[in-house]
Amino acid sequence: MSDHDHAHDHDHDHGHGHDAHEPLVVEDDAGNIEGQILVDALQTLLVERGLVFPGEVRREIERLESPGAHLGARLVARAWVDDDYRRRLLADGKSAAAELGVGVGEAQLIVVENDATTHNLVCCTLCSCYPRSILGQPPAWYISKAYRSRAAREPRAVLEEFGLKVPDEARVLVHDSNADMRYLVLPQRPAGSEAMSEDQLAGLVTRDCMIGVSVVGPVS
Repeated sequence: MSDHDHAHDHDHDHGHGHDAHEPLVVEDDAGNIEGQILVDALQTLLVERGLVFPGEVRREIERLESPGAHLGARLVARAWVDDDYRRRLLADGKSAAAELGVGVGEAQLIVVENDATTHNLVCCTLCSCYPRSILGQPPAWYISKAYRSRAAREPRAVLEEFGLKVPDEARVLVHDSNADMRYLVLPQRPAGSEAMSEDQLAGLVTRDCMIGVSVVGPVS
């Protein structure tokens, strides 16, 4: 098993400051509007030359974006209300997803569970491997150089930049995705949600908490 395949336990403290590090991307880089103008112009040119048909690009984009975090949220919510399903999900994520009619296109889906003593964080240090089948397209910060390099090296500092302070007594495990293996974080069920239905619970689950940069807060 290569270094790119396993989880890293970053429970130790780093002996250096973080003032000079590269900042994380906040969702979208500046300049995306100009980029979109160029994309639209190129698409118009391709249509005019008969290389693509009108609407073809839009349909392909819709196909790529049809999976979304709502699919991953269904898995999480079912695991919260059905302990047997939770065990199956942790044992074989792809098969458990199929039980709910959710197809996982990636080769393997590994589900890792947060609890009172462990917090899990997912990244891909080499490129942008990501469970698109159940989370949709990755956010810009996930594929940014800053996140890919820093998540494995200083996860606690990265999490704090997302507004998440993991208790000192809890360990942080970083899971490095690759072409054959994707990870999904099973967050802890929030306090105060005991009376909520499975659909209501799914509505609490966000993309970020299934990557591990956030948690599901208590229900008021």
